[in-house]
Amino acid sequence: MKKKARQSFAAKHGQESSAGVNAATREKLEKGARDGNLACAAAFQLAADLQHSPAEIGKAADLIGIRLVKCQLGLFGYAPEKKIVQPAETVDRALEAAIRASLQDGRLACRLAWELAERFQMPKMSVSAACEALSIKVRPCQLGAF
Repeated sequence: MKKKARQSFAAKHGQESSAGVNAATREKLEKGARDGNLACAAAFQLAADLQHSPAEIGKAADLIGIRLVKCQLGLFGYAPEKKIVQPAETVDRALEAAIRASLQDGRLACRLAWELAERFQMPKMSVSAACEALSIKVRPCQLGAF
C-alpha cells in the first residue's frame, strides 16, 4: 500500500520521471529522508542549501518517491490523524484582518501564512490555527504537497 501511495505523488507530475532529478538533489533528498519521509523543515533547509525553490524540492521528492511529512503549519504528515493543527479558541482581530486581506480565491497561501507568522511574531502553527477557526483553507503549499 505504501508503494502505491508514493507512486501517486509522482503521478501528479504527469509523464515526468525521476530521471529528471539531478544527482546532487537526489543524493541530498535520499540522505535527508528517514524511512522514506522528509520533514517539511528539512525540505526547506535542503532548498536553501541547494539554492532551489521549495517547490523544486517538493517536486523532486515526489518524483523519487519520498513522502513529505510534518508540515510546519500542522496541516499534513502526522500520524495517525494526518494533521495536528487545532482551531484557535480565539483569533486576534488584527491577525484575522491580515489573514482576510491576504486571501486569494478564498484561501491563504502557505507562503503568506509564514509571512504573517513572522509579521505577528508568532509560531507558524498559530496562523494555521487561526485559519482553522475562521474556516479558511491554506493552499497552495510551498512544497507542492497540497
